[in-house]
Amino acid sequence: MTFSQTAARGPGRRLLLAGIAAGAIARPAVLRAQANPIRIGEINSYTAQPAFLGPYRNGWLLAQEQVNAAGGIGGRPLETVFRDDAGRPEDAVRLAGELLNAERVALLAGGYLSHVGLALADFARQNRRLYAASEPLTDALVWSKGNRYTFRLRPSTYMQAAMLVEEAAKLPAKRWATVAPNYEYGQSAVKWFRELLKEKRPDVEFVGEQFPALGRIDAGSTVQALERMKPEGIFNVTFSTDLLNFVRQGNTRGLFDGRSVVSMLSGEPEYLEPLGEECPDGWIVTGYPRDDLDNPTHTALRDAYRAKFGDLPRCGSIVGYDTVQAIAAMLRKAASTETEAMVDAFKGIRYQTGYGTGEVEFRALDHQATLGAFVGRTKLEGRRGRMVDWRYADGASYLPGPEQVRAWRPQE
Repeated sequence: MTFSQTAARGPGRRLLLAGIAAGAIARPAVLRAQANPIRIGEINSYTAQPAFLGPYRNGWLLAQEQVNAAGGIGGRPLETVFRDDAGRPEDAVRLAGELLNAERVALLAGGYLSHVGLALADFARQNRRLYAASEPLTDALVWSKGNRYTFRLRPSTYMQAAMLVEEAAKLPAKRWATVAPNYEYGQSAVKWFRELLKEKRPDVEFVGEQFPALGRIDAGSTVQALERMKPEGIFNVTFSTDLLNFVRQGNTRGLFDGRSVVSMLSGEPEYLEPLGEECPDGWIVTGYPRDDLDNPTHTALRDAYRAKFGDLPRCGSIVGYDTVQAIAAMLRKAASTETEAMVDAFKGIRYQTGYGTGEVEFRALDHQATLGAFVGRTKLEGRRGRMVDWRYADGASYLPGPEQVRAWRPQE
């Protein structure tokens, strides 16, 4: 199935911005009458992680609507078949098979939890079908267990740990403790934070760690255990309801008093906003300073999102939006929905991120995108927390070089 050469060239920046501003005016029914849709099978943990994935799906639908309003891919609209894996790898693999065999999707996409993403990546490898991973942060996805058919959008645990270590190394804290959910993502984040901080600060010491079960943290016991370690700095990787419970107990018991805290993801609105007036001051975090980003691309996206959904975007919204934009860029380049052509086209594609911070590239070397993250500090203002003193950390600056990647990644 070959598209026109015009489709392969893709729209320019002016058309992209026009599509964002158009927001809710897509006409998929008209497009379907003109050509068969390109179907994408999207699998995610919607019921298990609704705080992130509700906004993610909204961002996905907004981007799909804009791509279709601009003519689709060579006149063919994008159409997505969504499935919920409920956070279970075995369900994700079963659904992947159903999407390919019964729904006849051209490619698979999505994934939130790292162990689920790894299961989908292995399915893609075994079945030789393209998988565009949106959110799973484990480094194994593109390095130790990387494969020809898997590509990943978001900055990984290595990348975000490196961004945070850059700031943590400036702190006077020498005694560090860690707390993270006990699965692939949490374990990987702690591993890299420890290794990268020790490289920059050989004088630091890690005095203990806590690995509570994902979604079932005993926050009181966890805080007590950390307090007994007497750390000067804490690296936190908990998120969602675990983060809320951890912060509440930590505030109550004074765990954070006089201590530096470095925290992955905690500046994302879906995790920061629920803290309300319990938001701690001064944590160093990765996140998304939505309200302060005023570049034209992001402002247009934010306005279109608010017009369509009556709400402001979250970090998940950008991830969903960007995933569709990346897939669309790949399809324009591939001019085909044959798997091998799409895989080859994904290598080196570039697209404009909804953050408005410029182009993102999917590295041919390891299939990792160069999308970055914002690094800043939390601040309680009135009864809500904000991310302040932030900067955008370009993902390309926090990735290992070719020699290291080749040592980690299996040869195709």
